[in-house]
Amino acid sequence: MMTLEPPRSMVPRVEASSGEVWRELGLSRAGLGRYLRVAQAAVGLRGEVAVLLAGDRTLRRLNREFRDIDKATDVLSFPAERMMNSGHAGDLAISLETAARQAREHKHSLRDEVRVLLLHGLLHLVGMDHETDHGEMAEREAMLRKRFGLKTGLIARSGRRSSIRRGVKA
Repeated sequence: MMTLEPPRSMVPRVEASSGEVWRELGLSRAGLGRYLRVAQAAVGLRGEVAVLLAGDRTLRRLNREFRDIDKATDVLSFPAERMMNSGHAGDLAISLETAARQAREHKHSLRDEVRVLLLHGLLHLVGMDHETDHGEMAEREAMLRKRFGLKTGLIARSGRRSSIRRGVKA
């Protein structure tokens, strides 16, 4: 399931239909859904993944609530509890505002940036962690980015480390 809650700053026409909003953002629900399924299979993740595409304000709230970090971020991963799994692999939340800034900065489309963020989040959902591993997640992300034609990835371009609290990964 993919939920789109774009910030008003990105879609000023409040009366626009859902389909129009997706088009205005240069995104396709069907296209991102297909990519999510292919990327999910490539990382070896089974089960449903729910994706929320929202704004910085929402991601800041989630980051504060689940990671005790009071700032917006680009992507958050919420792995499903193993005991409660029942076919649900986890949830991803992506900030469209941050994704748009990063897309401009790296000179590619918002669609490609959302794909980069989905891939990064999926790798966290399968248990990979670039903060504690020895480069395995970065290597896997680079290989999959190449397969999917994505030029830049979060780990490679930022070199940042994320802190992890309460099972939520950035």
